[in-house]
Amino acid sequence: MKDINWGELSFGYVKTDYNVRCYYRDGKWGELEVSSDENVNLHIAATALHYGQESFEGLKAFKGKDGNVRLFRWEENAKRMRNSAKGIRMAEVPDEIFIAAVKKVIKLNDRFVPPYGSGASLYLRPLLIGSGPQVGVKPAEEYMFMIFVTPVGPYFKEGFKPVKIKIERNYDRAAPLGTGNIKVGGNYAASLNALYDAHEEGYASSLFLDACEKKYIDEAGPANFFGIKNNTYITPKSTSILPSITNMSLIEIAKDMGMNVERRAIEVEELSTFEEAGACGTAAVISPIGQIDDVANDKSYVYTTGEAGKISTELYKRLQGIQMGDVEDKFGWVELV
Repeated sequence: MKDINWGELSFGYVKTDYNVRCYYRDGKWGELEVSSDENVNLHIAATALHYGQESFEGLKAFKGKDGNVRLFRWEENAKRMRNSAKGIRMAEVPDEIFIAAVKKVIKLNDRFVPPYGSGASLYLRPLLIGSGPQVGVKPAEEYMFMIFVTPVGPYFKEGFKPVKIKIERNYDRAAPLGTGNIKVGGNYAASLNALYDAHEEGYASSLFLDACEKKYIDEAGPANFFGIKNNTYITPKSTSILPSITNMSLIEIAKDMGMNVERRAIEVEELSTFEEAGACGTAAVISPIGQIDDVANDKSYVYTTGEAGKISTELYKRLQGIQMGDVEDKFGWVELV
């Protein structure tokens, strides 16, 4: 392998040594299989290709100062993947298969776990697809679960620096009773036009609104949104928002810091009242928001023109500290591999 400049990694795919796979056939899951092939042999009538039976997850492994590799809240990823499977009628992956695959793929690719202090991590991508053939619209009878890994840097090229985003009014990411609350590929496909347009206009991401009234904040592109005011951490509540494990964790950390927490509907006009704002998720952890533009209404909400706010910075440091093993894990979130 070529020498990797760990400090210069972007968030993208880097070929690693192995991936791990498991197949669901005849009503049961088989044994874990190890592969060095980057390709998947798939039936031309597989339901993943025709009817969107596909779900994925994202989690990270971190190397600490002590040399140990740490996993962060994998049980929540396994739980969310089961919910996604239920949402689109796929076979659910049991916890014991999920964690066995996670640990095996990390150990097989140990040389790709970025060193402590590099700012990079090993990103794991569990994938569940309908691999069995169907021509009518119905669930597959066979499924493939796999995990591949890749070392990654920050999701946004700015890293932990305030970004500028725009309110999206021309596209909807997900319907209230659709698939917005589960992690399936269709949600991301629906966001591509909006995100492409935002990038072309110089924005880091889009801020989606609710599909019914275009009145409430929904998701911040590929991440959850949060705002800070009056020592309160506020994040949207909606049936079309993906339950972010990072957001869930930040809520607990905020409470531990003595903050109040509110999960509720947030009207667009309330953006003007926040002292700080951010987007959070596994990939970005926290991306502080410096400015939100509502181009259609010729409005801008500015939170900072310099560094990230104090509360966002403290939340980020505490969460990253727990993940790296530098801060006491009083919540029991971390597991050594």
